[in-house]
Amino acid sequence: MVKIGDILLPDFPLLLAPMEDVSDPPFRALCKEQGADVVYTEFISSEGLIRDAAKSVMKLDIYEKERPVGIQIFGAELDSMLQTVDIVEKSNPDIIDINFGCPVKKVVCKGAGAGILKDIDLMVKLTEEMVKRTHLPITVKTRLGWDHDSIRIVEVAERLQDVGCKAISIHGRTRSQMYKGDADWKPIAEVKNNQRMYIPVFGNGDVDSPERAMEMRDVYGLDGCMIGRASIGNPWFFKQVKHFFKTGEHLAPVSLEERVDAARRHLQMSIDWKGEKLGVFETRRHYTNYFKGIPNFKEYRMKMVTSDDSVDVFAAFDEVLEVFSGYEFA
Repeated sequence: MVKIGDILLPDFPLLLAPMEDVSDPPFRALCKEQGADVVYTEFISSEGLIRDAAKSVMKLDIYEKERPVGIQIFGAELDSMLQTVDIVEKSNPDIIDINFGCPVKKVVCKGAGAGILKDIDLMVKLTEEMVKRTHLPITVKTRLGWDHDSIRIVEVAERLQDVGCKAISIHGRTRSQMYKGDADWKPIAEVKNNQRMYIPVFGNGDVDSPERAMEMRDVYGLDGCMIGRASIGNPWFFKQVKHFFKTGEHLAPVSLEERVDAARRHLQMSIDWKGEKLGVFETRRHYTNYFKGIPNFKEYRMKMVTSDDSVDVFAAFDEVLEVFSGYEFA
């Protein structure tokens, strides 16, 4: 078993990564149904929360069926982060996760996300004070370092553990890499193999097949993996990985009917949560993967991603079922 604070998880748990405009309640629900052991919210700005910004506050919505669920926050100002902890606690998550890894410029330029990798002392101080502020387990998601010449992740992880961090998820790239090149899991394994480390160490980055998840477990010896881009439009990925772990075999491909049903439910839940306009708009990015592999699909995908009317999108789903009936995915 793996423990995050008092939360018991199965051996080598699979975690849904926090992803902006992706890991919202509808998508988290689908991933949970398909075997995700822990799910995380989209990352939430501490400054947005303390200013009661509607978009930030909305991201605090969590539901019982998601548990265990973590709310992820980012920021670089101690007072703001501590106020945010107080706000987040009221939503009663199971975990509060700190984003020390987002590489995008608008976050980094404020010293937050991966920007804090330039100031490890501040990174540790923020974590320490947040641990003191709450009874909830504080976890961290970060990267290997700012760039190749500043990788100190073994030391950083040890220091975070020493101030009370209950688990650490590490993306196997530096900030300077953004999402380019291959993720390097060797430094993450070095963190795990540090004899002083006793909290769970989860790997992240390029887990895009059951075989890669198994490699992270068996070759690199990590405690679990956090899955991001491979799950977009593919909530079945968690189930596929677990089946492969258990049997050594791949599950049969997800049928067209199952894909349409998931896309339909996803859209309806998004509309119910966000309203028609945002629900339709923010579900679009999943459709390419929901229907990946179908030949000559562009015409139907365009119907799904260009209309602002959910009636049109639902009609496109029905049309796909009719036109491609019997199609077998590889």
